[in-house]
Amino acid sequence: MRDMILKAVAQPPKLFWGPVLPVALNAGLQFPLMFMMIGVGDVNPLVFIFTIIIAHGFIILAGTREPHLSAMIQAFGQTNKVSTNLYPERGNKFEP
Repeated sequence: MRDMILKAVAQPPKLFWGPVLPVALNAGLQFPLMFMMIGVGDVNPLVFIFTIIIAHGFIILAGTREPHLSAMIQAFGQTNKVSTNLYPERGNKFEP
């Protein structure tokens, strides 16, 4: 069991050579936009295919510099909450 934990920490999951969460966000934003523009404006889908590939290349580069990019995005989403202070002080204090 120890090997599995070390492998998960040392090698975060990848999707087409990029971190999973940014790649999924890229596809989740660009594919619906592509289909809407095809339906509404009769736009050539090759334009969007090129933008998807270029954005994916930037995500791969960012993933090589920081392999745990997906975990960093998830951690930011969990800690970027405004807390209410029990005692009158300046700033956010993480108090129960």
